[in-house]
Amino acid sequence: MRRMSYLVRIAFYCFLIFSTFLASAQGNSVSCRVPINHKLWHDYVDKAQSAALRAGLAKGDNDDVVHFVNNALVHRVDALECKIETDSIGDQRKVGYLRGLDRMLKNVTRDFQQHKFTPSNLPVLLEAYERAIQLDKKLLSIEPVFDKLTYEVANMLLATDAFEGNAGLANIRNKVSLQFAQLYPEKVFGMLNDNPNVPFRDSLIKIAGYKNPRQLYDYAAANNKLGYAIRAIDDTLIRAVSRMAKSSSGQLYFPFLDNIVKGRQTIDDIDAVKDDPVKYYRLLVKTRLDYVQHQLEGEKITEMKALSAMLEKKALDYFIKPINELHEVNSEAVRFAALNPLSAQELYYVVIAGETDLYTSSYVKGVFPRMMQRIGNRGDSLLMSVGFDHFKKFIKIAAGYNTLPDFLRAFPDQDQARLLMTAFVNNLDKSEGLEDGVDVADSYASISETMKPVADQMLVDVKRNYQDAARANNKRGMVMYDLLNKLFRSSTDTTINLSKEFNIPPVYGVSYKSLENGSDPSPVIIQVFFYGDKDGRFNYNNFVPQFPASLWKRSENKQWISFTSIKGKPTVVYANKPLDEESGEVDKAQAALCSYLTDNNLNPTIVIHRGHSYYAPYTIEQLAPSAKIVFLGSCGGYHLIHDVLEHSEDAHIIASKQIGKQIINQPLIDMMMEKVRSGENIEWIPFWREFERRYKNIEGFGDYIPPHKNLGAIFIKAYKNAMGGSEGVI
Repeated sequence: MRRMSYLVRIAFYCFLIFSTFLASAQGNSVSCRVPINHKLWHDYVDKAQSAALRAGLAKGDNDDVVHFVNNALVHRVDALECKIETDSIGDQRKVGYLRGLDRMLKNVTRDFQQHKFTPSNLPVLLEAYERAIQLDKKLLSIEPVFDKLTYEVANMLLATDAFEGNAGLANIRNKVSLQFAQLYPEKVFGMLNDNPNVPFRDSLIKIAGYKNPRQLYDYAAANNKLGYAIRAIDDTLIRAVSRMAKSSSGQLYFPFLDNIVKGRQTIDDIDAVKDDPVKYYRLLVKTRLDYVQHQLEGEKITEMKALSAMLEKKALDYFIKPINELHEVNSEAVRFAALNPLSAQELYYVVIAGETDLYTSSYVKGVFPRMMQRIGNRGDSLLMSVGFDHFKKFIKIAAGYNTLPDFLRAFPDQDQARLLMTAFVNNLDKSEGLEDGVDVADSYASISETMKPVADQMLVDVKRNYQDAARANNKRGMVMYDLLNKLFRSSTDTTINLSKEFNIPPVYGVSYKSLENGSDPSPVIIQVFFYGDKDGRFNYNNFVPQFPASLWKRSENKQWISFTSIKGKPTVVYANKPLDEESGEVDKAQAALCSYLTDNNLNPTIVIHRGHSYYAPYTIEQLAPSAKIVFLGSCGGYHLIHDVLEHSEDAHIIASKQIGKQIINQPLIDMMMEKVRSGENIEWIPFWREFERRYKNIEGFGDYIPPHKNLGAIFIKAYKNAMGGSEGVI
């Protein structure tokens, strides 16, 4: 390879020498002396060269590219300056070409610094500039120079402004505008808004409009030149969008754009239901199912995104928020009355829309049982009736709420259930980010003990996918499926050490030493978050008595309370008081406590959330990076493990997949605090066995997930480590 690079350089030098000789042979033998009246322009070019070099334009990992770019920036530019100066053209032309060269180098440097220009294009750009000069000085069109240039080079050459008045300039600008539209359709309307009279305007509007109907809608509504131009175009899509844009109900029409354009729906159809929440939501679901079917038939749907966004918004506004807000109402008939008109399919999309907003009780007691009852408790019929739309997301949600086993048992043919999970496992490497892989890991954890045949099939599918990735030399696929294989097997094979296998921090325990604050003496700092609702005050009142005066010293102010151990290892527990929520006093108390800990170099290594799932994001937002153990004993807290890792990447997380229970939460916290006060390492397997012996018969215990079984969290850590942190988490 090095020899090849050497030969390439020799070839380049030979080319350079030959070019110089050729230029001399063609009569360009006059020495390159710069007249005094042109010196300023040459100085400008020299400064632009220096600035480009300082910016790192001629630096990089590829030696050959660096070599050619450096030669272009130094030798080619110098040679071009000389050629311009010694050419038999007038002073005004020479200054114009030098000014253009200066402007080119400055633009190149600016765009390079903004990651908009590729350095390897510089030699091509300079060659094109020189060819354009040769044509322009003879008063010939420079259009042929642009014929095979990429947009990046063509636009940079055009921006030199060195060829004003050239006969080919009008056509060139049209061509470059079309290149721009094809490459960056999302930017076309902004450009047209500033320059509404450019050639090919209507063609550009069509290109950009079909690529981005949402932007077309926004600009079609404007009462300016561009808006008038859009509304005057005779095109089915553009006419439909223009009509919506000028209507006060345009946003309600827009999700149905594809069906309207194809004549399957009319504005009148939407007008008939748009003021009725249930009927409008029902039409959204019906249209979604239409779109899914047409996609399966190979049809491209332009505005599926707009429909999905509206569907989610209306599900949230009409159904999810009302049943969430009634979470303290004991009567299910009252609380879930909003769901009564909905079919199984319509409830399915409430589940999909409510992935992050549905309270656990809203899903477990309300949406899920009604959905299954209305489909005759047939999981296979439900998915077939929605064309398997969003089925991976649905499986993930069901697993998160611990209803996946019930859902899969609702398949009369269990082979079909296993095929569904096979499809769930396949093609993870083809998805963006890690979310699908994390979903598979979490789902396996949910069914590994309750549905062993399905779990076994998932393991078989993971191994098969790994082998396929290995044959294709697909690194991402190999890493993902190798991690899942080891994670799955570790749930039954105790000889598999996940920490050693994945080269990540300990998975099975947290040493006492790692929990110490690091000061002298070295207390363990524990922070507890309470909230100001009725349950928060109840939890707080049950929390305080857990610290007897014989073992703990109590201290408090208006905003928080603390307990310092007087026996055993130094331990300090800080908790904000559950102050008034409406006035924001509880928020101020939490913020004040966080500031106090930070200002005094007190780094919490154990953080405990005592509140409903809808408060958990506020706890996570304030989570200290020092946290080693995070307890989310809240409704649905299990869904938030990924957010925790973004704040505290090495955290061990205890969470509940369903409704957190006071009768389990407090004893678990007490047991953990006693381990710390005694100076013991926390080993999760024996810790959880001990806890299980005491509380396994309490309803809901099985929904609590210990850190060593948080497979999704372990998958994230292991994948990042295996890929060298080169990809995002989710």
